[in-house]
Amino acid sequence: MLDRLVGKKVIGIKQCSKFIRNGEGHILYIAKDVDEKLIAPLVVLATESNIKVEYVETMKELGKLCGIEVKSSAALML
Repeated sequence: MLDRLVGKKVIGIKQCSKFIRNGEGHILYIAKDVDEKLIAPLVVLATESNIKVEYVETMKELGKLCGIEVKSSAALML
């Protein structure tokens, strides 16, 4: 598994959605323990934009991978 997400990235559902709509990003990381209703539109948007979707076990783990001290539901690598 990854140790840390290195490079430019945006964190959070709203920011990820915004950047994907602008044609940016190449890998979307999603925490498996996020409420499906919140994350489903983002996954659809990423899939339609041909962005690879990878899953991480927990929001806490994804936050740690992003180098932040709080949980994260989604992160997009730019």
